[in-house]
Amino acid sequence: MWTEYDANHCRGIIPIRPYCCQRAGRGIDTAAHRATVGNGSRTIAVFGSGLDVVYPAENRKLAEQICEKGTIITEFPLGTSPDRGNFPQRNRIISGLCHGTLVVEAGDKSGAILTAFNAVDQSRDVFAVPGRITDKKSRGCNRLIENGAVPVKGADDIIRDINPRMFKPVTGVQKKINFDLSREEKMIFEHLDHDPIHVDDLAKAVNMDISYILQLLLKMELKNAVQQLGGKQFVKA
Repeated sequence: MWTEYDANHCRGIIPIRPYCCQRAGRGIDTAAHRATVGNGSRTIAVFGSGLDVVYPAENRKLAEQICEKGTIITEFPLGTSPDRGNFPQRNRIISGLCHGTLVVEAGDKSGAILTAFNAVDQSRDVFAVPGRITDKKSRGCNRLIENGAVPVKGADDIIRDINPRMFKPVTGVQKKINFDLSREEKMIFEHLDHDPIHVDDLAKAVNMDISYILQLLLKMELKNAVQQLGGKQFVKA
């Protein structure tokens, strides 16, 4: 769930005229794209569906505006619905296209945290807006900063860090973000061995939804706790 706090940070950062790459969902995604388009900058929307399936449907006009100065991309074939399991997979494309990933607000289980993990794995920088320690929506950001993300108060903080390397190969100047396993991740880890287990069997063993356990397994891969083999088979790393 996004807030006006998120929108204000979008408006404050977009005027630096970056090439903005963002998801295409409601809330903060829409706010970032609209701010970029309104500023005359270029933006990329990455769909978790086919190119012919605009999600949410009310953003069809915005999608047309994005195409005028930017682009829309997806790895999913035409007609693919925006299923929940597509979005964690889609997030790695967003982080991979960018010099850095900024997380404005995020709870412990936010999809933005998964994108931040992807960015680290791809040797991209991670930026986070610090928040109150009592605010649940800032827990993810504060943990990112605690583990090496660059704290951001405004656009200048991002420019100062990225600008000297903007047109140079990304070499990964940021230290590896590596969280301890959460309670649910530990539960999954305890059911893993060096013999491969299929995600369906693992989900039944820990009584979790398939799409949710795939998100957790992705996070655990980025922590070097598990390794994915072919056919959605997993083992301890």
